Amino acid sequence: MGIHKLTTTLCRPWSRSTLLLCLGLLVTLLTFFGISPEAVAHGVTAGDKGFIQESNGILTVPFIYLGAKHMVTGYDHLLFLVGVIFFLYRFKDVAIYVSLFALGHTITLLAGTLMEISVSAYLIDAIIGLSIVYKALDNMGAYQRWFGFQPDTRAATMIFGLFHGFGLATKILDYGVSPDGLVPNLIAFNVGVELGQLLALGVILIGMSFWRRSDSFMRQAYTAQVLLMTAGFLLAGYQITGFFVI
Repeated sequence: MGIHKLTTTLCRPWSRSTLLLCLGLLVTLLTFFGISPEAVAHGVTAGDKGFIQESNGILTVPFIYLGAKHMVTGYDHLLFLVGVIFFLYRFKDVAIYVSLFALGHTITLLAGTLMEISVSAYLIDAIIGLSIVYKALDNMGAYQRWFGFQPDTRAATMIFGLFHGFGLATKILDYGVSPDGLVPNLIAFNVGVELGQLLALGVILIGMSFWRRSDSFMRQAYTAQVLLMTAGFLLAGYQITGFFVI
């Protein structure tokens, strides 16, 4: 129902408030992206990076903490998940989509690291940015209007989960994590990622539950999808630039 209502707004001209919000997001992101691309491509603090590089043996609790911290501060993951759950009202539906994303994330995080499959983090992060664009357009019902069909949102969620996990695996390989205790530490890290994901989504869902009760939710929902799409394009463009420049 929400998507159907939102679809009808695609042909409406953008309001002044929508344009101002998009401009504000653009300025904020460009200011944030004034720092090195390396700091925003699945960024890890210098202290955490040093710990990962110097770690040796099984360190379950520290890696759980690092995984949770990565997800809570991972704006690209969170933006995509916000798009995924935006029009999901039942807990059962939220659980299904989040589980599919987590499954994809887990598969490539473990496989990519253990098989030492490394691809430029910039390219992976560019795809993640485009995944945000994809989901925003999906929420707008754009594919139905443009192509006459609705892509399988469950399959798309898992596929993009694969890319998200692969991006993190690439970063871990770049840090040269010790093979001693690698598998248990990777499992602990992934457990932390999922715990962080649940924590972040819990806060997001609480906020959205209040937002959905307002009469203006559907009008603001369109603006929110425009902002998500704008952020996704900026993230993708920035990472592509980093790939060619850095």
